[in-house]
Amino acid sequence: MSLVHEIDYGTPLSKSEKMVTLTIDGQELTVPEGTSIMRAAMEMGTQIPKLCATDMVDAWGSCRMCLVEIEGRAGTPASCTTPVAQGIKVKTQTQRLKEIRKGVMELYISDHPLDCLTCAANGDCELQDMAGAVGLREVRYGYEGDNHLGLEKDTSNPYFTFDTSKCIVCSRCVRACEEVQGTFALTISGRGFDSRVSPGMNETFFDSDCVSCGACVQACPTATLTENKVIEIGQPEHSVVTTCAYCGVGCAFKAEMRGEEVVRMVPYKDGKANRGHSCVKGRFAWGYATHKERILTPMIRAKITDPWKEVSWEEAIGYAASEFKRIQASHGKASIGGITSSRCTNEETYLVQKLIRGGFGNNNVDTCARVCHSPTGYGLGQAFGTSAGTQDFDSVEDSDVIIVIGANPTDGHPVFGSRMRKRLREGARLIVIDPRKTDIVRSPHIEAAYHLPLLPGTNVAVMTALAHVIVTEGLVNEAFVRERCDWDEFQAWASFVAQERNSPEAVQQYTGVDPELIRGAARLYATGGNGAIYYGLGVTEHSQGSTTVMAIANLAMATGNLGRRGVGVNPLRGQNNVQGSCDMGSFPHELPGYRHIAGDEVRHMFEEFWGVHLEKEPGLRIPNMLDAAVEGSFRGLYVQGEDIVQSDPDTKHVTAGLAAMECVVVQDLFLNETANYAHVFLPGSSFLEKDGTFTNAERRIQRVRKVMSPKARYADWEVTILLAEAMGFSMPYDHPSQIMDEIARLTPSFAGVSYEKLEQDGSVQWPCNEKAPEGTPIMHIDHFVRGKGRFMITEYVPTDERTGSRFPLLLTTGRILSQYNVGAQTRRTENVLWHEEDLLEIHPHDAEQRGIREHDWVRLESRSGSTSLRATITDRVAPGVVYTTFHHPTTQANVITTDYSDWATNCPEYKVTAVQVMPSNGPSQWQEEYEAMARNSRRIAAE
Repeated sequence: MSLVHEIDYGTPLSKSEKMVTLTIDGQELTVPEGTSIMRAAMEMGTQIPKLCATDMVDAWGSCRMCLVEIEGRAGTPASCTTPVAQGIKVKTQTQRLKEIRKGVMELYISDHPLDCLTCAANGDCELQDMAGAVGLREVRYGYEGDNHLGLEKDTSNPYFTFDTSKCIVCSRCVRACEEVQGTFALTISGRGFDSRVSPGMNETFFDSDCVSCGACVQACPTATLTENKVIEIGQPEHSVVTTCAYCGVGCAFKAEMRGEEVVRMVPYKDGKANRGHSCVKGRFAWGYATHKERILTPMIRAKITDPWKEVSWEEAIGYAASEFKRIQASHGKASIGGITSSRCTNEETYLVQKLIRGGFGNNNVDTCARVCHSPTGYGLGQAFGTSAGTQDFDSVEDSDVIIVIGANPTDGHPVFGSRMRKRLREGARLIVIDPRKTDIVRSPHIEAAYHLPLLPGTNVAVMTALAHVIVTEGLVNEAFVRERCDWDEFQAWASFVAQERNSPEAVQQYTGVDPELIRGAARLYATGGNGAIYYGLGVTEHSQGSTTVMAIANLAMATGNLGRRGVGVNPLRGQNNVQGSCDMGSFPHELPGYRHIAGDEVRHMFEEFWGVHLEKEPGLRIPNMLDAAVEGSFRGLYVQGEDIVQSDPDTKHVTAGLAAMECVVVQDLFLNETANYAHVFLPGSSFLEKDGTFTNAERRIQRVRKVMSPKARYADWEVTILLAEAMGFSMPYDHPSQIMDEIARLTPSFAGVSYEKLEQDGSVQWPCNEKAPEGTPIMHIDHFVRGKGRFMITEYVPTDERTGSRFPLLLTTGRILSQYNVGAQTRRTENVLWHEEDLLEIHPHDAEQRGIREHDWVRLESRSGSTSLRATITDRVAPGVVYTTFHHPTTQANVITTDYSDWATNCPEYKVTAVQVMPSNGPSQWQEEYEAMARNSRRIAAE
């Protein structure tokens, strides 16, 4: 193995369709108009010396290294900023150019430490490379005068070091922060000789607005910005391309290694989801994979009050299987079930549901995807005939109007959020529908045209009011609707939304939104050009989550914003494989490919291939399993890579159900909250330790490649096979590629997918089959999957969760940039330095009424339970609304949430909980008890 080297063309690719022919160093070539001479030369294999240029950012032309000569033109223009022209003749190497470049390089080296042998970037330094490229052998200038060699290092960031003495002020880091990330955290302060890169107003990196995405580190051509792991370990010697295991963006990375030790994760420029960018989690927060708290040995115990006993894999698997068999013999085959993971691969998820259906003999399988995006599956399936987003991420580059509803992409999906912000800086208009003033409402060089700060739980009313304006003001794209949709259903829908009770003025009593804001937003979306809608859990995690998804689909169909680039309906999936876990048949009523278990033809196909009988009646969802456990009829559960105690609603109900079971098997990296109720613990494997695939939010299937041996002996897919065999159900696979071949054989949308194709193309978006052999970046181009698009009536039904004198505030929840989901991974990295605890956001008016000051401990109480946490006072939330995250188990935010759920899918209503907030003296008694238990668990893990 060797390092995967990507070509840096110096300047971005031109998208012009007009071609230009020129001659470089006597060789004729044809390139798109707008291509720089530097890039044209690189495409023919000639590298022009450069320092300030890189193809991730626009050309700058400051370093004066890339000069060329053009026949008939005076001077020596910079090749990075000079575009090609028809018929020109360019020379990249002449005596004059050699002398100029050598002189420029002398000036750089005269103010640069000559510590190459001990420098962390030795062997990976563009300044070093360019000195060799121009033939510099001596420097005529001494070091006696003023220089920058004594400047102090900034080591405030936990992941990288800023050594100002090695900075050549090329501005690549500044431009990467502006153009790629869009944070504008870096600047060039001072003038002339005093010019230097500065985070913020001469702050440290940690105290500045820097979000630690790593774009500046990646752009730096010297050792000015260097990962601390490179300083500690040294330069990597080989790399493997894999896929990030955090959010649903699905960023591709080069895992750069020394042996089996990860040195750094470098965003892969050929990754079609991230295009060479990253966030703080994917770039830096992978250390959890080698954290000392990982459990690497299987453990069992007869009762959850007993201490854990370490055992062999053989004993642990045998014990789990014998317990499951015993339970089924006593209580029936439906008395056990399992939960798949949206963090695990497609292949692993497929095997778990196969084990449950074929080995357990029932359909009691569910997944965390149901508690976040199952309304997406139901709503889009009803409207379009398929339960996934319509576009690829590249599509946003052609959007003119963007609606973001119930999502915070800068925190939850930061790499896509950066691409969206770039399009907004280029002129696209933005509509934000959210109870909070999220960062995207107003940030550097971006401001939403409309922010609709609706009350939590009123999404349907707002979306229907938007439709009311579009219909009553004649803004419907009638040609699209007549051609592509069911006209009779449209007319019925149009009559419904046109009713006065659905007008912006009428719904203001529910939504709290100024009617003029709704009217302005509707007009902009309907008439502003290509309109795209992006939504998240703030849409789906409601009692009317499915209704809101259908309302979004209605809006897109009515305006013709489907079936081409720049438009569409796009759910932003939360975890890395939420889409994949749904695709693989993780629901009790659906086989892989979203086909109902009751369908005889489909079920018989699986029966024949698996060699077993399959039940046609749907099984139990997670809440039903817990209900049945309390009642005594459900006794055993296999949980792979999921922590339902911390992530599912109404924690008391979850723990009561688990405590009533006779055998709970947890397979994970760490002793999570659910493991407190487990009888068998099977060590899991991180994404670095296995092969497989993830499917991201744009339906993109990408390879996950093993970069190190499983630290606990087995990858997750191998553990499921061992358990299946112990249950008497054989699943003979030697490699995940064989599992994907089976998936492709049984699932029409995956029919053309194979590891061979993924190796060849890098990734593919389903459907990928005979009709779409290269995959499907854009869905519904000529027709909808179901044929005609279906308009659905979206009656607003207020949630049963209401505020009152006892609980006057509405709590809504979400995520923050530095942390991920329940925090099991990110809390075991340096990311805790940015977010060491969950905080309650409360409006100044509500805080003053309650005598609450900044960072005070407060008690948060609902009908379901109470917890304590610190408060932060902010106008990001409206009066009457409070907000918190759910990343830390000591907060247990889901102790507060209720058991209300979406009417169609049982997706929990996390986003609307009536609460009271009052001053508190500190953590509650149960929180202190939990912290003591957590310390004990950490001690066990450390030992």
